[in-house]
Amino acid sequence: MTLAVLAVATACGDAHTPAPPRSPVAAPAYVGSAICGSCHAEVLGRWTGSHHDLAMQPASEGNVLGDFDAAEVTHFGITTRFFRRADAYFVRTEGPDGEMADFEVAFVFGVAPLQQLLIARPGGRLQVLGLAWDARPAEVGGQRWFPLYPEERIAPGDPLHWTGRAQRWNLMCAECHSTGLRRGYRPEIDGYETTWEEIDVSCEACHGPGSGHAESDGGEALPVDFGDPGTWQRAPGDRVAHRVPPRASHTELETCAPCHARSRLVDDAQPGDRLLDGFLPAVLEEGLYHADGQILGEVYVYGSFLQSRMFAAGVTCSDCHEPHGLSLRAEGNALCTRCHSAERYDAPAHHHHAAEDAGSRCVDCHMPARVYMGVDARRDHGFRVPRPDLAAELGVPDACSGCHADRTPEWAAEQVVQWRGGAASPHFALAINAARRGLPGAEAALAALVGDVRQPPIVRASALRLLGDLLSPASVDVVVASLRDADAAVRLAAAGATAAVDPGTRAAWLAPLLSDPV
Repeated sequence: MTLAVLAVATACGDAHTPAPPRSPVAAPAYVGSAICGSCHAEVLGRWTGSHHDLAMQPASEGNVLGDFDAAEVTHFGITTRFFRRADAYFVRTEGPDGEMADFEVAFVFGVAPLQQLLIARPGGRLQVLGLAWDARPAEVGGQRWFPLYPEERIAPGDPLHWTGRAQRWNLMCAECHSTGLRRGYRPEIDGYETTWEEIDVSCEACHGPGSGHAESDGGEALPVDFGDPGTWQRAPGDRVAHRVPPRASHTELETCAPCHARSRLVDDAQPGDRLLDGFLPAVLEEGLYHADGQILGEVYVYGSFLQSRMFAAGVTCSDCHEPHGLSLRAEGNALCTRCHSAERYDAPAHHHHAAEDAGSRCVDCHMPARVYMGVDARRDHGFRVPRPDLAAELGVPDACSGCHADRTPEWAAEQVVQWRGGAASPHFALAINAARRGLPGAEAALAALVGDVRQPPIVRASALRLLGDLLSPASVDVVVASLRDADAAVRLAAAGATAAVDPGTRAAWLAPLLSDPV
């Protein structure tokens, strides 16, 4: 069955008198960070030298961090050499034909904890070399070239080879490291004419094109309005602060999410667009997340943050991260005790470790880190309570056993019971795990999880994705109800969960979503 949306044009007034032409409204244009800084010098100063500012740079003196003094790295029998000629940087390595050749480095990519190299190839392609520079200090193992796939021989012809599709900057990386990017793919030549407004992640990457704002001396608002920043207030005796006024939108989070989420681009997204109008973020999919929602694959931070009580309370990125210089608002536990009572939470009675010992820092237990790209330790932003009982039952990681490697999860679970008393609360991981493993009762458990509006929407959406493979008359009602859910991600997942339903019925269920606001 085919569904079509018909647009009907109508006119008002005298049918014989053509309406006067409308004056075209010029779209806002990019003006560049220098123009922004002419009024916002203090903000520009904080941004200068930040990871956003240094997201991508020409390969020139001062920008290149790696050792190009004839340094060599041998990996699976291929010896790559890094050297200079005059003011240019070169790599001698295996090319797309399997032969050794010299390739000039055009740009460097990132700055810490690693820096990658971009090499220009025919067809306007920029390709990411499979060896990167470890920018960490030498005393912690840095200041060296290292392979991004240390256990694999990536041969020419493989999409993961540095000349392959999966390592193509134009396709995979460009939009999150530049501002005002236009991919410029030309299918007739299978090549690119990629351009950008600024080479790095500058002001207008987040605030949108600023010509109207600049030309009106700030009288015209920027395209992206982050709304009332609010304040976090904690009355005497309160354990946790609350936001005043309560958060009314997620514009800031959805501005950060396109580059800090595991997602697929489905439309030409612009700064300020709603996330689901241009992207399909990953839910808690197997291989990307553990059954309890902890990060596993390279998923960045958006998906874990959506699971958190922080997100539910209205916390957003800039509450913890200064948005221009990207530093933390405070260091160590002082960051958390800006909102959480230090007397209650930054104390041995809460964390059960001696002050200053490992385990006494909030992030040790609530934001365990996982290493990606060989050297990049990224913290889970789920702010979850450690659950060694789930580690014992399901085999997921837990912060306790992560530090106490000589102890079992069962031991850690018993310690938690002694501290808190009583059994741990139910967890959505049991339903997710049951579905992934095909255990009896998985369908009913997923249906109950979908219907539990106390759960984070990303968890309910994840349950719907799994429920689509098990759908039966016993669970179909919860899927149909979810098509009208208040959360767009849940509605999207519910639409996907109907894939096995007969086409006529499915069309009737999904037709109202053609007028969905998202």
